[in-house]
Amino acid sequence: MNEVIICVGSSCHLKGSEKVIEIFKEEIEKNNLKDIKISGSFCQGNCTEGVNIEINKQKIAAVNKENAREIFKKHLLSDQNE
Repeated sequence: MNEVIICVGSSCHLKGSEKVIEIFKEEIEKNNLKDIKISGSFCQGNCTEGVNIEINKQKIAAVNKENAREIFKKHLLSDQNE
């Protein structure tokens, strides 16, 4: 099971965490993936670099609507192809 934790704290919320969640959900559906769990968290301690996410315990900063799909593909689809 792949786990994605997206910060929804004040700073990340203002920087677009809701849109990042929406994009990740769209990608999960589009790729018919069943083994990805998305959850939210409050502050991950890196507010100035938000939106902050964690994929399988790997922290990723500065996620936004422009790069969310690429990050999803790099970290979650490449695993599916191996």
